[in-house]
Amino acid sequence: MPHILIVEDDIAFGTMLQTWLRKKGFEVDKATSVGAAVKLLVDNAADLVLSDLRLPDHDGLRLLKWMRDHDNNAPFIVMTNYAEVQNAVLAMKSGAADYIAKPVQPDILLQKIKDALSAANAQPVQTVATPAAPDKPVRNNPVKSQKREDSPRYIEGKSEASRQLYSYVELVAPTPMSVLILGASGTGKEYVARRIHELSQRHDRPFFALDCGAIPRDVAASEFFGHKKGAFTGADTDKRGAFEMANGGTLFLDEVGNLSYDVQVQLLRALQERRIRPVGGTEEIPIDIRLVCATNENLAEAVADGGFREDLYHRINEFTIYMPKLSERGTDLFLFADLFVRHANEELDRDVEGFDSAAAEMLASHPWTGNLRELNNVVKRAVLLTRGKYITPLELSQAMPPSQPEPTMALHDEDSERSRIVAALRQTNGNKAAAARLLGIDRKTIYNKIERLGI
Repeated sequence: MPHILIVEDDIAFGTMLQTWLRKKGFEVDKATSVGAAVKLLVDNAADLVLSDLRLPDHDGLRLLKWMRDHDNNAPFIVMTNYAEVQNAVLAMKSGAADYIAKPVQPDILLQKIKDALSAANAQPVQTVATPAAPDKPVRNNPVKSQKREDSPRYIEGKSEASRQLYSYVELVAPTPMSVLILGASGTGKEYVARRIHELSQRHDRPFFALDCGAIPRDVAASEFFGHKKGAFTGADTDKRGAFEMANGGTLFLDEVGNLSYDVQVQLLRALQERRIRPVGGTEEIPIDIRLVCATNENLAEAVADGGFREDLYHRINEFTIYMPKLSERGTDLFLFADLFVRHANEELDRDVEGFDSAAAEMLASHPWTGNLRELNNVVKRAVLLTRGKYITPLELSQAMPPSQPEPTMALHDEDSERSRIVAALRQTNGNKAAAARLLGIDRKTIYNKIERLGI
């Protein structure tokens, strides 16, 4: 029976947790201070510690540090509220297994406990001699970025939204199913596509990514299927297309919603027949690819509007993965911010350690509509501007672009569509993307409407 130690100064809440966890089959002790927890750990080693951050005598981080300093590697789960998320991140850097936000959701807590115990199962907990009690509290620590030479290019996060996302990735990756990744711009769709490939049976074969939003219609066939020398003006050599480059592996089509209707027909035919013919070629090439697509547009709505073929939609959408926005990933925000500080340090040859507490609060209050891409850009600018060890609100505010909401000219009915689109195009000097924003629609939709209405 696993032994859990709860460290919580709210006696009623601690007692409730103790009673509930005992009903779930755990042996549970509780302490209301770091000093009391130290004594219990010395007398009776726990398999897992569940600790609040704010305790009467010392910070919960001090207990974690004491454990690690004395070779006690029992999993440590931090309980924190929204205002203390930066300290939760610091706790994980110091060796905590996970964190959970208050008010605690029992099912989520139980799963986190099981995961932490399972991960630590192969590492026996070591008991230690009686130490001196910790002497100084640790409070209001800045979020530090631990600079490492081998900083990962991406992290998956520990929030419930991230946990669910990557459970779906692990579920579908080993299968041959085509996957459609839906999510706002900057949420990390290509990383998820690569992760699906890495966990698939095709992991030792090519992964080829193609941005469909950057393909002009007149060269789309060449980009997908390749061409032979002399097939058209400018075709000075043979070229292999995306399907052939990805043959045997995974083809990732980003922004697939931007494909024109005639290109969708060509793509569907290739997927159905599993054979392609390069432009200007006479022989067909058999292809074997796993297809992963991504878009930030509502393809189901595009199908209903006639802008996207329904048969192609079902072909690429055997399994759907929804990317959470950064604002939906809780304290993962600070994990990503820390990672981007390390990246910026390496790229700009700086030695910024992280954010001070006030800057961390600014990070938490910003909406991050541009998601991870916006966060990365802001952090890089802030690192460049910072002259001290920590990013302060001054540098962070200078790094954040000013918020300037644009007026909208939303479309209301089909009868007025043409005149409104024409007016928006005039107002933006023909800039279709800007016109789309004024009209409250996406870029793909305005292109379809312009073509359909003959504007």
